[in-house]
Amino acid sequence: MQKLSKWIIRMAGWKMKIEVDEPAKSVICVAPHTSNWDFIIGKLSYWAAGRQANFLMKKSWFIFPFGLLFKAMGGVPIDRSKKNSVTQQMADEFGMREHFHLAITPEGTRSRTENWKMGFYHIAVKAGVPIQLAYIDYSKKEMGITTLLVPGEDEKADMLKIKEYYKSVQGRFPEKFNTEFV
Repeated sequence: MQKLSKWIIRMAGWKMKIEVDEPAKSVICVAPHTSNWDFIIGKLSYWAAGRQANFLMKKSWFIFPFGLLFKAMGGVPIDRSKKNSVTQQMADEFGMREHFHLAITPEGTRSRTENWKMGFYHIAVKAGVPIQLAYIDYSKKEMGITTLLVPGEDEKADMLKIKEYYKSVQGRFPEKFNTEFV
């Protein structure tokens, strides 16, 4: 899959800039998320780098035969009917695995939002894992991971650092991406 992914990315004119070693476990904050193409570009780029990332998906989508495909691609079913939170479910998932990387878009939608969802951050804190900051920049046709952030005790300061990291990144639809801290 790595060679095919590299070929597709190269033929599409995209490049990768990965400057951090992959830890055994991490949350991957992927932004901006303004288009369905982000998933395809992100997944192909990560595969091209020889890495495997998982992603969250509603448990109801994991029916035969689609469930087999989603699991093979790294999908993790989320049961929203359970009493425990998604944060706890994912922290438990990190605890059960030796290697696990969970890609999450902080906006939680492809539409413009004034506030990012904090789940990616809270999952990293609860699981005790670092956050890889991954971007998909359409102006440069570049997917990159150049920063690894270890969440500290000051959530607001960490979020300011994270949003600052993404300020110069352009999504497919730039008007849908907001890095202002509210």
